[in-house]
Amino acid sequence: MKSLRQLVSIQDLASKEILRVLNQAKRLKSELKKRGRNKKLLDGKTLVMIFEKPSLRTRVSFEAGMTQLGGHAIYLAPSDIGLGKRETIEDSSRVLSRMADIIMARTFKHETVVELANYASVPVINGLSGLEHPCQILADLLTIKEKKKTLKGVKLAFIGDGENNVVHSLAIAAGILGMDLAVAAPKGYWMLPKVSKLASKIAKENGGRILQTVDPKVAARGADVVYTDTWVSMGDERQEKKRLKVFKAYQVTNKLMALAKKDAIFMHDMPAYRGKEVSADVIDGPQSVIIDQAENRLHAQKALICFLLGVKI
Repeated sequence: MKSLRQLVSIQDLASKEILRVLNQAKRLKSELKKRGRNKKLLDGKTLVMIFEKPSLRTRVSFEAGMTQLGGHAIYLAPSDIGLGKRETIEDSSRVLSRMADIIMARTFKHETVVELANYASVPVINGLSGLEHPCQILADLLTIKEKKKTLKGVKLAFIGDGENNVVHSLAIAAGILGMDLAVAAPKGYWMLPKVSKLASKIAKENGGRILQTVDPKVAARGADVVYTDTWVSMGDERQEKKRLKVFKAYQVTNKLMALAKKDAIFMHDMPAYRGKEVSADVIDGPQSVIIDQAENRLHAQKALICFLLGVKI
């Protein structure tokens, strides 16, 4: 019997497995573009999607992905399930495991996804938690590989809120793949120490480097990729006024992009707020790949589901 595979953290995938998922995503994307459809690899399979946080890209990419591969997706809103309130996480996980083939959860607390995975007898995917966002990072890596033809040795610069689920998963993935990541954030908004230590340790083993700095110029200089995210994530709304003031010097502008390599690309996981974390001329300019990046959520997640279910592409 095959061991159960989960994606709670990007660390759940080894370097070879990340590259395998990316290669399979590339094949599925090419097939869809050329033929207008994918093979029904997930015929009869059901994905249950648990949402504590709303999302445009997460819901549509998972639901459309299952449809394109011949499967079915069920959306559960917070009011449908009351995870951990109306019913225990353990009971929900065990019941859903009997009815579905795979579960995706987008939650506030990372511990919720961990508990779901602990009691599930089917694969569980972290669609986003307070700590990590591994699905976004798979799409990001696919996009970088498409644009830069390689991942090894690529220098990434993240500018903005370093204590962020995207940064956490990006740092660990960069470490696994031997990439260089420089995160520029104000003091007090750096990665959680346990994540930065882990990412740095993994990076050192694989020939990469993780750097944290308060200076956006230091991070952006010589970068192949410049990445940012919203300064006010869901759950941080009460701090909006403070955050907008703290991060004011961390806006990605054309002046900052000029410090990166001439062929550098700009990335943002969206939703984006022009005039705040990024200027409109950057996000809507020729270096921006944000729509390709968003589309790649679809292809990367299809490949991930097939990988976790042991379905050959």
